[in-house]
Amino acid sequence: MPRNRRPQDREEKRGEIVAAATRLFVEDGYDPTTVTRIGREAGVTSNTVYWYFKDKDEVLVAVLDALFAQFLAGVAERSAEPPVEQLLWAVTELRRVDRLITTVHARVAASEALRVWHDAFHAQVEAILRWHLAALGVPETEQAAMTRIGVFVVEGMLTHAGDTAGDRAVVETLVRSARGIAAVPDSSGSR
Repeated sequence: MPRNRRPQDREEKRGEIVAAATRLFVEDGYDPTTVTRIGREAGVTSNTVYWYFKDKDEVLVAVLDALFAQFLAGVAERSAEPPVEQLLWAVTELRRVDRLITTVHARVAASEALRVWHDAFHAQVEAILRWHLAALGVPETEQAAMTRIGVFVVEGMLTHAGDTAGDRAVVETLVRSARGIAAVPDSSGSR
């Protein structure tokens, strides 16, 4: 009679599947990574993966959630750093998972789960940017536009790789622009 393996906590097993999927998605990409490969990497069958996740997109959302939690922890750890250093760190971290970013943007129209995740991600990142803009003194009336500009700049940096000096120049210009807007009274004359 076969011996029973030790009981394993559901969250522990789920975490192992997410860790395996993270490695495969980051190294090999989403499309070439099958659920069978994820299961094999995690030491389970593909049926077990489907027991924890509805489909591969749901696995990807779990991977993105885990990576975003790590990203937010890094943001919190750097809260005392100057804005330029924080933004450069964020771009570097996001570049580490550029394949996943490309996948999300490519699949967002086809996957409701990814669309919901993408929208929530942008809302959180934009809230962080708005908070930083407010801390720099950017008037509330200018924060929405400056937030969009910040998002466009970061997404542009992710899709068009530059060198370290060029990245620093772009981020410094963005921060100087925000500080310049902060120094000018808004059009209503209030501050």
